[in-house]
Amino acid sequence: MPRQGEVNALLDPALVAPTAIPGLDDILNGGLARGRLYLVEGVPGSGKTTLAMQFLIDGARRGEPVLYITLSETREELQTVADSHGWDISGVSIRELVPDQGALEADEQYTMYHPSEVELAATTKVILQDVQRLKPTRIVFDSLSELRLVAGNPLRYRRQILALKQYFAGRSCTVILLDDMTGTEHDLQVQSIAHGVILLQHLSPEYGAERRRLRVIKYRGREFRGGYHDYLIRKGGLMVFPRLIAAEHRGPGGSTKLASEVHELDDLLGGGVEEGTSTLIVGGAGTGKSTISAQFCVAAAHRGQKSIIFMFDESPNTLFSRCTGLGIDIEEQVTAGMIEIVQIDPAELSPGEFTYLIRRAVEQAHVKLVVVDSLNGYLNAMPEERFLTIQLHELLMYLSQQGVATLLIGAHHGVIGSAMHTPVDASYLADAVILLRYFESQGEVRQAISVVKKRGGLHERTIREFGMSQGRIQVGEALRQFRGVLTGVPVYEGSSDPLLGGDRRRK
Repeated sequence: MPRQGEVNALLDPALVAPTAIPGLDDILNGGLARGRLYLVEGVPGSGKTTLAMQFLIDGARRGEPVLYITLSETREELQTVADSHGWDISGVSIRELVPDQGALEADEQYTMYHPSEVELAATTKVILQDVQRLKPTRIVFDSLSELRLVAGNPLRYRRQILALKQYFAGRSCTVILLDDMTGTEHDLQVQSIAHGVILLQHLSPEYGAERRRLRVIKYRGREFRGGYHDYLIRKGGLMVFPRLIAAEHRGPGGSTKLASEVHELDDLLGGGVEEGTSTLIVGGAGTGKSTISAQFCVAAAHRGQKSIIFMFDESPNTLFSRCTGLGIDIEEQVTAGMIEIVQIDPAELSPGEFTYLIRRAVEQAHVKLVVVDSLNGYLNAMPEERFLTIQLHELLMYLSQQGVATLLIGAHHGVIGSAMHTPVDASYLADAVILLRYFESQGEVRQAISVVKKRGGLHERTIREFGMSQGRIQVGEALRQFRGVLTGVPVYEGSSDPLLGGDRRRK
């Protein structure tokens, strides 16, 4: 299967009509097969008209005659939509078939004949006259709800759709039918007739911005990317984020070690973290997880490698202030363009958009290190998503195949004790796990660091003290004279104090 974004170059433009929405064309394996009839359905506000206008404007831009047949909206309303996106629709022919104000007068009401017997024939006649005159290659009907009402009964409606399908197929017209799904029952009649069906969904979570996603229900005779795909409606039209499939991005990867430039920490990790691996840094609040990830990013920048940090929990200014006090020049590297910091608004993010941001950083900016700070914020940003762990697994597989190292920050609930836990167990997903814990000694709260897991490489299994003082990150010697450090209340069994800050004899 071709990689995402490469399908357009593999298809004959004479056989495929692009939608001008890159993400949707990627999902449809290039676009819509020409000369076929398609159904785009969704509730009001899901973006059907926007999608249809983008499709027609792209055709007009290519010099094709295009026609928009509206049974529900006026020309002025369509012009307002175009103006909001900055579009020029002068090349789009618009045929209004909406009732005028005279239809409200008593003399205009039908008494002897059923409306469907008069209106359906008249509507069809006008449509066919426009088609014969313009000879369009792309047509949009907006919407089927009005055509369904005009038809009067399901049999007449189905016959009308079949007749239109056969008529346009003989004239090499690519037709999109819009359905706002306002009927009392979901209509499967047109789905069975259409060559392809695209469903647009508009969801309202309990908190935060609305969510939109689409799914290709059917597409006869062609491969397409199934499942749900997030999308946004922004100035300029629809922005679709195809679902990530890691298997489409298999690459050579890499095995180069990325050191942190803190020698004791690198010793714990057997030289550093490898390209194409994911490392989970987990610990209580304030143990130094974000600081360690910032140190890895700055070290990568010193080697000429780019990195990106997705921040869910704190502001960049807070990170800059803390790192400056520890001699980590992250702000300078951000200014130089070697490190990018993306502040995530938790209430506005969808999984598809987050994946898109990472893919853009990897494929366009060529970053070699990705930091997600933190998994807690990632989960809280999308609380109603049921399969975030699976999506995270697919994302980590993709980054691995691209030879990108990933640092995941996970915050424990609690501070000290065996009852500490994380909101999601990502340890089985990560290739390495760095554990940071608080422990008590001589009436002081101290921190310990250890590497409890590392696939495919040797690492130290010792527990060392970790500190952030004296203007730098400090990693001490192995705490061999303590037992039970990971419980938070260790037992001292030595004769001298190996802790950072001096060798003090106990009495």
